[in-house]
Amino acid sequence: MSVVTVQLGQCGNQIGFEVFDALYTDSHCPQGLCSKRENEAYQASCKERFFSEEENEVPIARAILVDMEPKVTNQTLSKAAQSGRWKYGQHSCFCQKQGSGNNWAYGYSVHGPRHEESIMNLIQKEVEKCDSLSGFFIIMSMAGGTGSGLGAFVTQNLQDQYSNSLKMNHIIWPYETGEVIVQNYNSILTLSHLYRSSDALLVHENDAVHKICAKLMNIKQISFSDINQVLAHQLGSVFQPTYSVEGSCHYRRNPLGIDWQVQPPLSRLPTLGKASLNRELQFNTSIANLVILRGKDVHSADLGGFKDPGLYTSWLKPINAFNVWKTQRAFSKYEKSAALVSNSQFLLKPLDTIVGKAWNMFASKAYIHQYTKFGLEEEDFLDSFTLLEQVVASYCNL
Repeated sequence: MSVVTVQLGQCGNQIGFEVFDALYTDSHCPQGLCSKRENEAYQASCKERFFSEEENEVPIARAILVDMEPKVTNQTLSKAAQSGRWKYGQHSCFCQKQGSGNNWAYGYSVHGPRHEESIMNLIQKEVEKCDSLSGFFIIMSMAGGTGSGLGAFVTQNLQDQYSNSLKMNHIIWPYETGEVIVQNYNSILTLSHLYRSSDALLVHENDAVHKICAKLMNIKQISFSDINQVLAHQLGSVFQPTYSVEGSCHYRRNPLGIDWQVQPPLSRLPTLGKASLNRELQFNTSIANLVILRGKDVHSADLGGFKDPGLYTSWLKPINAFNVWKTQRAFSKYEKSAALVSNSQFLLKPLDTIVGKAWNMFASKAYIHQYTKFGLEEEDFLDSFTLLEQVVASYCNL
C-alpha cells in the first residue's frame, strides 16, 4: 500500500524533504532488537509505501512538489539528489507570483483553477506508479498565503477524484506572534475548507515545536531546519510500519490509516451553541488516543493511565477510544521511543484564539478587499466562522 505525498509551498517542500530523509535514514538503521526477517520486512514496507525504485537507481520519493516559484522546488530537488541516497522525480509544478503576497484567496481562487489540470495530471502519474494506493499525505502551511489556499483547493480536488482514498493533511499552526498580519484570516479559511474535504488533520504548533528545540534539545539559535527535523522525526515515528511483537511479522495496521479516529454516534453529539472558554477546563478530554511504542521494553510499558474513563468523553468507553501499536523494531537511532496521536481538546484554546482574532479584524473590515478582489465574498468568511465556532462548541462540550 503506497502513499503519494503532495508538498505545497515553501513550508510543505522543506518539511517534505526532511520527512523523506528521516524515513530513508530510519529504514537503513541497524535492525536493533528485532530479527533480521522483521527488519527486512520493515525496510521493504517503507520502500513500497514511500519510495519507488527503478533498476540500478536510488529510491525515488512518491511525491509531487508544488510552489509558486521554482526556487524552493529546485532547492528541494537538488538537496535530495545531492544526498546520493534517494531523490525526487522530476514532477514539480510552479508559476510566478503576481502580486499575491500572503493572500489565501489567490491560491484558492486563482492559482488553483489556473493550474488544476497540470497539478492533477502530475498526481495521477504518481498514482499510476503505485501497485496499490493507500492514500495521500498533503503537507502545507495553515497561515501562509497562496500555499494554504492552494492546499485547500488541491485537497478538495483529491476528494472529488479519489473519494475512496484517504486524504490526510499535515498543517503547521502559526506562531501566535506571527509576521503575517492576515494569518488568522488564512487560518480560518484553511481549516474550514479542509474540514469539509480532508479525512484527517495532523496539526503541529510552531510554538510547541520551538519549545522542544529550546528546552529539550538546548538549541540556542533555532532555525527552521531544526524545527523541520523535529517535525520529520515525529511524523516518521508515526508513519513507519508496526508489527505484531508475538513473533510474527505481518503488518498490524496501515500507518497512514485512521482506525484510531473514532466517529461519535450522531444521536449523542453534544448540543452545538456558543460555548465560553472563560471557564477553566479541568483536563484535556479526548475522543481518541493512539500510542505507538517502538524498540526496547514495549511489553513492559505501563499504559494503564490511558485507560482511565475520566480521560474520555462520556459517550465513549476507553476500549473504543484507546489503541496501542507496538514493535520491537526501534525507530532511527533511538533504543526506544513513544509517540502519541490524540484527538482531544488540546487545540481548543489556540483555535478559539485564532477565530476570535480573525473575527475582530473582519468586524472592522480590515483587509477584506484584498480577498474579495480575488473572488472571495464576505459570505465565505461568515461560513468559515460559523463552522469553526461549531467545532469549538463541540470540543468544549465533550
